[in-house]
Amino acid sequence: MKVLLPDESELELPEGATGLDAARAIGPKLAEQAVLVRVNGRVQDVRLPLHDGDPIQILTTRDKADPDALAVLRHSSAHLLAEAVTQLYPGVKLAIGPPIENGFYYDFDFPEAIREGDLEKIQAEIDRELAEGREWVRQEISREKAQQLYSTDPYKLELIDTAEGDISIYTQGNFTDLCRGPHLQNSKPIKALKLTGLAGAYWRGDEHNKQLTRIYGTAFYSKEDLETYVHRLEEARKRDHRVLGQRLDLFHFDEHSPGSAF
Repeated sequence: MKVLLPDESELELPEGATGLDAARAIGPKLAEQAVLVRVNGRVQDVRLPLHDGDPIQILTTRDKADPDALAVLRHSSAHLLAEAVTQLYPGVKLAIGPPIENGFYYDFDFPEAIREGDLEKIQAEIDRELAEGREWVRQEISREKAQQLYSTDPYKLELIDTAEGDISIYTQGNFTDLCRGPHLQNSKPIKALKLTGLAGAYWRGDEHNKQLTRIYGTAFYSKEDLETYVHRLEEARKRDHRVLGQRLDLFHFDEHSPGSAF
């Protein structure tokens, strides 16, 4: 089969070849740095097969400002968070952990409530995982096997029951999570990962469901990008009109009328 590269040249590959196979055919460095494949404008895991005639673009660690390249990095970072939490809090139940615009989150059902101060030891566990290194292995399994694998996890079971199409899992180290992907090949591209806070969140956004604990974080391909992001957040807080307004006494809040500015 043949796929079409961004320069409109054709690359011949064996039937069933993946995005990673395409990268290897172009060169070993590209294969090493590959994080994601765009196929016909949509993104897919580098491990998934390509099809004859597909126009492809291979995203790498050099595409550090590309939203899709950042999303896959942050998605894998969310799985590192989930691994850390399951290691530190036996009995915790896992919900979902997607990338979002400025980072990622993962929702957990903890046996006992955690506080903001607990993020420090979770961060330390993630740092340990990154120092050890992780690789992601993708596997497609039957719905029945998935139900057996997550028989004690109500949130994963609900996701399995409502999932359309193939069921896939990703394993890193001794941790396996139900996930469609995509994910990085390994954790080497994650040069900066920082947990940023926690909040309450209803399962599937429904107030009639149980409230879970949502841990937020962000991740980048370089420490410099994280530092720039944190600096931008700090500057935004300084400019916050509510903070400035009170400092300059442009308005104040009265305890006798909470929520009203004077």
